[in-house]
Amino acid sequence: MTTETRPAPPSTPQDANTLRESIVDMIKTIYDPEIPVDIYELGLIYELEVDEDRHVNLVMTLTSPMCPVAESLPPEVEQKVRGVPGVEHVDLELTWEPPWDPSMMSEAARLELGF
Repeated sequence: MTTETRPAPPSTPQDANTLRESIVDMIKTIYDPEIPVDIYELGLIYELEVDEDRHVNLVMTLTSPMCPVAESLPPEVEQKVRGVPGVEHVDLELTWEPPWDPSMMSEAARLELGF
């Protein structure tokens, strides 16, 4: 008896949504070294899009252009997102517009920090 190997079906929107959730879960493991809250809850991720080809477009910022991890944090985020199973390609853009401010934090982050 032989079994036929079939190619995987094309990605569906649900697949992209599931992959997006996995990426968010990964991003939530990355913390700003000066603030005990993950970068997702801090509001440092401005855009996160996953297309049907499993290409990820990510736009992020930092708390300040003078942030001590300005050179290391974006590459860390890109590397960890690339490591999420199913991700085919990552485009990460670091932006300073709009500038980050504490109002961009999630309610959970505000509670964690006592705001």
